[in-house]
Amino acid sequence: QVQLVESGGGLVQPGGSLRLSCAASGTIFRIYAMAWYRQAPGKQRELVASITGGGGRTNYSDSVKGRFTISRDNAKNTVYLQMNSLKPEDTAVYYCKLSENWGQGTQVTVSS
Repeated sequence: QVQLVESGGGLVQPGGSLRLSCAASGTIFRIYAMAWYRQAPGKQRELVASITGGGGRTNYSDSVKGRFTISRDNAKNTVYLQMNSLKPEDTAVYYCKLSENWGQGTQVTVSS
C-alpha cells in the first residue's frame, strides 16, 4: 500500500520561502513520476509541478515558473518543492501525487 506523507507547510510572509517534502513508502519510488498539486479555498485542485522518475525532466505551471523548484532524492524516497518569492495567491493546501495516490496535504499560508 502506497503512503505519501507531506511536511514543511506553514505561515510565511510574502516574499518568503518554504520547502515542502513528500516521503513515499510502499512502492518502487524511483520508477514513478511525482507531482505537486495545490487547492485553494473555493478553487479546483491544480497541478503545480511534476518530475520524472529519474528526475531529468520537470514541468511547472505558469503561475510558479521561476519561483518554485521540484526535485527528488530517490535514495530517500522523497520529493521536494522549494518555494521562493511566495505570494498571497500561493496560499493553498499542497498535495503530492504518485500515480493515483495522494498525500494528506500540507497547508501553506502566505500572509503579512
